[in-house]
Amino acid sequence: MTRFDVAIVGGGLAGCSAALHARLKGASVILLERGRCGGQASGVNYGGVRQQGRHPAELPLACRSRQIWGRLAELVGTDCEFTSTGHLKLARNDADMQTLLAYRDIARDYGIDLEILSVAELQCRYPYLGDGYCGASLCAADGQANPRLAAPAFARKAQELGVTVREHCELEHAEKVADGFQLTIKGETEQLTACRLINTAGAWGARVARWFGDEVDEQVMAPNMCVTEPVAPLIGPNLGICGGSIYLRQTKNGSVVFGAGLGVADADRLWARPLADVSMEAARGAIAMVPQLANLLVVRTWTGIEGRMPDGLPVLGESRKAQGLFHAFGFSGHGFQLGPAVGAVLAELCLDGSSATPIDGLSLGRFGLARALVSAPST
Repeated sequence: MTRFDVAIVGGGLAGCSAALHARLKGASVILLERGRCGGQASGVNYGGVRQQGRHPAELPLACRSRQIWGRLAELVGTDCEFTSTGHLKLARNDADMQTLLAYRDIARDYGIDLEILSVAELQCRYPYLGDGYCGASLCAADGQANPRLAAPAFARKAQELGVTVREHCELEHAEKVADGFQLTIKGETEQLTACRLINTAGAWGARVARWFGDEVDEQVMAPNMCVTEPVAPLIGPNLGICGGSIYLRQTKNGSVVFGAGLGVADADRLWARPLADVSMEAARGAIAMVPQLANLLVVRTWTGIEGRMPDGLPVLGESRKAQGLFHAFGFSGHGFQLGPAVGAVLAELCLDGSSATPIDGLSLGRFGLARALVSAPST
């Protein structure tokens, strides 16, 4: 029976980052991934690296992650095409502008600088934008990266440093035992043991948590994505709209990546598909945002399987039921930027017992509290 200090289930960006950071602390680590590292949500997302617009509970993680993104080449040997292009959030009306102004004050408390632009400034700086916007908020420190490169880069570096990375390896079951955790691999007779277990299983994270009595309602979502043929440089920052809907960026090679709406996914069948009508509506939204995109060829549409929590925030922290078990899942379509810091925090929680990065508000226990308040008799 092979024993490790830390076992990690799920080879997305958070899991691969956790493996690397735990190994940097000297732990023996095994990473188990049912498919390929970065093959699900971490590798098929939009690729935005933004702090702007996040819930305050995520902002400490987002700030720490931005620091890691800035030194990615030093950490994993490649920058994964990370570029600090900025993130521009557009306002459609006065109410949106008030929302952006209020958020600027929140972001300032976390050391994030946001510049509020009037409609005149917006038109002067970004003349390619369509009509109908009355201003915007710019976070110059935000940017973008290639999601297909990030998780594999962390996995390769972790493996170079001695982490056992096993792809195409499905964890069939795990259970708490006296000295840690016992893991059963599908199709294998030999069992693994680990002192600590990290659950970064994405859309299947709640299933793993349930093995240990941690109950939470995790649903599945499939962000609908599109990409165009390459064109000459046109769009500077990532573009988004206050309140959601269309989001858009131009890559280093000139292709324009955009998304809006959801495709369909089945977590049991490991199956996901974009929807043609959703892609068409997204294309109309992209053209309204940047009219010069009207004649571009869309070369590919895609989606993937992502976990979504009832409140749109991820679960991050130690299990309520099993000591030595740590969860990070349910990123609800916006976990790519957070992934590097989530892994670092998991390694600290797992091996040091605490992290200097606040994760208040992300505990699994918040759902138990909500249920208790709902079920409590009125007085």
